[in-house]
Amino acid sequence: MYNILTLNKIATCGTDLFDKANYTVGSEVENPTGILVRSAKMHDMEFNADLLAIGRAGAGTNNIPVEKCAEQGIVVFNSPGANANAVKELVLAGLFLASRKVTKAVQWASNLQDTENANVAAQVEKGKSQFGGIEVLGKTLGIIGLGAIGKKVAQAATALGMTVVGTDPFLSEESAKEISDFCKVVATKEEVYAVADYISLHVPCNADTKGFVNAEVIAQMKDNVRILNFARAELVNDADLKSALESGKVACYVTDFPNADTVNVDGIVAIPHLGASTEESEDNCAIMASNELIDYIENGNIKNSVNYPNVSLDVAGRKVTILHKADADLSGIVADAKATGVKKDFGYTILAGDVDAEAVKAIAGVIRVRVID
Repeated sequence: MYNILTLNKIATCGTDLFDKANYTVGSEVENPTGILVRSAKMHDMEFNADLLAIGRAGAGTNNIPVEKCAEQGIVVFNSPGANANAVKELVLAGLFLASRKVTKAVQWASNLQDTENANVAAQVEKGKSQFGGIEVLGKTLGIIGLGAIGKKVAQAATALGMTVVGTDPFLSEESAKEISDFCKVVATKEEVYAVADYISLHVPCNADTKGFVNAEVIAQMKDNVRILNFARAELVNDADLKSALESGKVACYVTDFPNADTVNVDGIVAIPHLGASTEESEDNCAIMASNELIDYIENGNIKNSVNYPNVSLDVAGRKVTILHKADADLSGIVADAKATGVKKDFGYTILAGDVDAEAVKAIAGVIRVRVID
């Protein structure tokens, strides 16, 4: 029997995938084999020795100690693309909110009162001019990061009559060719900054990207640029961004990650992290994360891991799975079939047949060995 701990509310269409004869799923289970999580903070958690994997029902894994898990032989999965359409749709909403002062106008209109001498219609006609904006048609959208979400945003923006230019250092030639009909791919972010009327951020937050939208970068952008951040709050230096709003360099900043520095600020539209908050997105993420855990626990296959390589071996019979350091020497092991891969400092190998699991455990650099019959 396997125990699956849920740290957040996970859609039942995902949790129902776990066979009740073999799994116990819930928020109170102890000694979990797997964990399903959305936004719960896990950095201070102590993990039990039986924990094999964590499934993140979403794309970002900032709330999970990914490196610590790798060292302990815990595979961390995410759900890339499962919420891409939901985020894309909110980015489009953000595009319009950045162009038209809709949020301010709605707030203003909600305070109108009809009186004997000044009806609402008259007040509207008198006051609406303060909420003028611009159209997106014919403007240029710059996209930083052309992954699952960035590609969808690019395609939708093109359909709205925008010119789209984007960059992504990890974009394959094949992917670049696929999107060439609706996005001009350039080599550097600076090329995007130089031409974009709007800039949409779609990159993970890490040591290389944290705070990269700062005063120096903003200075490279066009005057009156509008910036959309539906990726991670930490990508933007809030103090520099607010200074740019005050000077008029930035016309509007739309963020899906409000904090103490960005709420109630003129020129900032703060949305309460609604990017993936649709029924469809939550269902898609729950299903993907649950299937990833099941396939790994039962078959040893890894797909969509952020700390170990994707490795699968679909053969019948006994398998020995090995989580190890990238430089571990497994060359002396004889197996009927083998699949292996490396991701940064860590590797994963699946061996089929009569392999001596105890001998494998003794090899330097081996982190965890599991036998699946």
